[in-house]
Amino acid sequence: MNFLAILGFSLIITILLVMVRRDRPELATLLSIAAAAIILLALLQGIQVILATFESMALKTRMNIAYLKEIIKIVGFAYLAGFGSQICRDAGEHGMATKIELAGKIMILLTGLPIMFSVLNLVLKFF
Repeated sequence: MNFLAILGFSLIITILLVMVRRDRPELATLLSIAAAAIILLALLQGIQVILATFESMALKTRMNIAYLKEIIKIVGFAYLAGFGSQICRDAGEHGMATKIELAGKIMILLTGLPIMFSVLNLVLKFF
């Protein structure tokens, strides 16, 4: 699905959500979650291309693939935490959205620790 298709789909869903939310807010929440899942699935092919490109670049530069995988996990946590928290906000669950964001930040920090230690060790070798 290209960007214009996603944009058109999103705008149509938004119009439907505005109309449905007045009478059936619970149905609007389900529609919003379903639309988010469809958009995420539509983006999977693009995500695969990005991952393949990063892997190709890492192989050409002889970068440690383990670091690349950790960086990709970090970016994934950031996107998924933002995506999940926005779905919660759309459903009116602001408290849950904040908790998802906190969990995402902690997972990013935990995943990034080995990379931070590696960079620190590299810097310390020069002094």
